[in-house]
Amino acid sequence: MSILPNTYSNVLHVPDVGALLHLPPEKLEDGAVVRVNGYRKESDGGGKWVRYDAASTKPDNGGTVHDPHLEPNNSGRWETIHAGTADFRWFGLFDAGANADDALDAMVHDASVRRIEAHSDLNFVRRHVFDRSHIELDFGGFTVTTEGIELNAKDNPFGAVICFRGTAAGETQSVTLAKDLAELTDVLEVADSSVFAIGDWWIARVNNHEGGVAQRELDYLLKVTEIVGARHIRFNYKLGWHLAAGRVVTYKKMNPVTRSHVRNMRFAGVPVPPTYSTTVKPFEYWDQIGSNPVAYEFAVECDVSDIRAAFVFWPVIMRRYCTHFVTERCELINPEQREWGGTGYLTQQINVLYGHVRDCNTSNARHLNDFTCAGYCMVENCHGDGDDFGPFVTHGQFEHDLVYIGNSGLLSFANSGSTWGDSAKRIMVQRHVASRIVAHKKLTDLTLEDCHAYVKDGLPDSGSIWTNADGLNMRGCTAEAMITLSRSSSRSRRSNVIDSCGFGMVKGGELARPVRPGTELVGFRPFDGDLLVSNSRFHNVEEVRIGSINRLVLSHTWFKGASESTGIVRINSKHIAIQGGGLLNCGFELGGAWDGKDEDGVIAGSKSEQSVTVDGGAIFEGTNGLGAFWKSADPGNVVAWNFGNVTSTAANAKTAHFDIQGGTHKYRANGAHFIGGTFAASDSAFGIGSYMFHTSCIEQNVIRDRMPTESETVRHRSGNIIIS
Repeated sequence: MSILPNTYSNVLHVPDVGALLHLPPEKLEDGAVVRVNGYRKESDGGGKWVRYDAASTKPDNGGTVHDPHLEPNNSGRWETIHAGTADFRWFGLFDAGANADDALDAMVHDASVRRIEAHSDLNFVRRHVFDRSHIELDFGGFTVTTEGIELNAKDNPFGAVICFRGTAAGETQSVTLAKDLAELTDVLEVADSSVFAIGDWWIARVNNHEGGVAQRELDYLLKVTEIVGARHIRFNYKLGWHLAAGRVVTYKKMNPVTRSHVRNMRFAGVPVPPTYSTTVKPFEYWDQIGSNPVAYEFAVECDVSDIRAAFVFWPVIMRRYCTHFVTERCELINPEQREWGGTGYLTQQINVLYGHVRDCNTSNARHLNDFTCAGYCMVENCHGDGDDFGPFVTHGQFEHDLVYIGNSGLLSFANSGSTWGDSAKRIMVQRHVASRIVAHKKLTDLTLEDCHAYVKDGLPDSGSIWTNADGLNMRGCTAEAMITLSRSSSRSRRSNVIDSCGFGMVKGGELARPVRPGTELVGFRPFDGDLLVSNSRFHNVEEVRIGSINRLVLSHTWFKGASESTGIVRINSKHIAIQGGGLLNCGFELGGAWDGKDEDGVIAGSKSEQSVTVDGGAIFEGTNGLGAFWKSADPGNVVAWNFGNVTSTAANAKTAHFDIQGGTHKYRANGAHFIGGTFAASDSAFGIGSYMFHTSCIEQNVIRDRMPTESETVRHRSGNIIIS
């Protein structure tokens, strides 16, 4: 009697896979359907429906294909019936006691499987590379271990347990740009558009600058959206940087992995020997031992969610040449290594577009989020503690148009060296808390809003913000220890503005890098541009330097000294304008403005004229370490002074409202109000080419015995209201 295909009223059940395989093959008819109630025993979770395919010769994989024949070279297989969802339990995997590698391979390589589920802990000992699209791996929140995993290739962060990698399609071409490609264009020049088709994916890469082997402004996986002409293609990307005529762009056609997702995993890596050093090398294959869960290369719309990892070596989620992806609700705690480059990351993303990283966290890791050559990406609600290595970084390979919202952890942008270019553009950071914010390389049009740098015990330079003043906009930010501005690029078309901020100032700190003749300043060049600071406060001022800012405008901004004897600001700005706000127990000492540039673009040469304009109801109060609110003592100084609507109140008779000694000065005060203290201005400061015109002012109990002798060009008594 043969076993016929089932009907609804006649369903054959067997208790387990062993019983299924004991059904006599010679009595099976093609299409017979059997319900297997368990893998090893009934109701153990490994149950499934199977169908007998008499013509099948597929190899037995222990889960989706079973061979009932005792002898080889016989056709006929039991094949699992499913609607696209497969299960590790079909392969008899109910814990991490048996390795799950073969089962994973079998399910991923089965084109009919679109979703794979785990319902227990699993162990893997191989590093799998798949080019499979349209599949989801859901590990159900169970733990994946890698006890006994094979060695990785050397220096290979893509040697993850699961790596999805697209493949090259074969076609390549290069073009030397006939014309400049404008920033934000989405039409690129090609050699021959006939080999491109709408919907194709190509890697577009420009040749590198001589300054670094990875200095490339364009290096992404792009989708063709329109054939514009014989030599022009529209891609799904607005160019982040200008490319000059003569640059070479190479195109390589790819078949990317699409919509292959990994979700819901707890991952435990394997132990790795101590850090490699130049004196102690534990193993030749030291960096090949560790494990990490997921990697993608040449991938589109591939998401990762809910991975909780510990003791990993390479990044938890590694991506290169990926676009349109989401990484969310992932975590890394205590990686095996974090001091060696590339190790201990939650996610590293190289040559990526349109990525979104959200709701992730790290503890004692190297980086939570690393972008290298990334564009149009967002990081949101991510938090790193034990953050001395910097949870949020970019390498500086011409990243652009990145947004960070509501995160916490040290920030370091474009800070990995000239190999990559030290460059980034249009980065927006909102509502961020960090022990440090480091953005002093060639970072153009940085926007910081409601960002806060706090002092962390044991971390050098914590509580500080270092920024490149090249289109810098800061609003509502605070730094407990220091803000330092420098200038390493001059690309921006927008003004440098600091608004509604508050900064502590450490002793000897530099609000703006000063000129130091004969000193190497690459990467920390003096800031020679203009800066508007409005509605802000600088407190704890003590021996602070303001370097070579060209025009410094302080609007309703206050400087408060750390004490009555230490509030000193030494300033070399060419133009200083104060509108409202003022100085509390603080004084400004003018040191002359540096003029000219050397062959490297560093400000150098001789000092030039400074100008000081104070108006708008500004207030000076107290005393300070200079003994004056304004002081010029260098005999080489040339200063134009303009005091208007200002109220200057000295705390004692020794404090000068202004102390002008030597040099060449052009002084005008009209409508100012001086209370207490003294005026100090020497005859030598008002020689040929100088003047003093001090009129229409109110002076209350001001000591005038140190004013210069009046003459045709020096007038300071008549026209004032002098109250003694």
